[in-house]
Amino acid sequence: VSLTCNKCTVGLFGFCVDSSETSCTTNTSVCYTGKASFPSISGFSGFSQQGCREPSGCNATTNGTILGATYQVEIQCCNSDKCNPVTLSGAPSTKLSLTAAIGAAVLASVWGSMLY
Repeated sequence: VSLTCNKCTVGLFGFCVDSSETSCTTNTSVCYTGKASFPSISGFSGFSQQGCREPSGCNATTNGTILGATYQVEIQCCNSDKCNPVTLSGAPSTKLSLTAAIGAAVLASVWGSMLY
């Protein structure tokens, strides 16, 4: 029986832009929460993503560099229905400049392609 997981395509500053639920397509899929952070960019907490995935690469942290910025991706998995709760953390009053918002959107797009 496949799992039902919380899904978030893009989370920014601790808030999910489009939270929903999804049914995993295979019986081996697990729920996951992935977080990409950029330690070299002060004041920017990074991106998060949630959904279903195959268990390879779960509960692991990887490091890399993109556009000269060091990033860290942490993927946590679990194997029961909706075990990956959408967590809200961060200041709701945080505001982005247009340039920062566009840059964040580009990085989110690149990061999303790195997870798969």
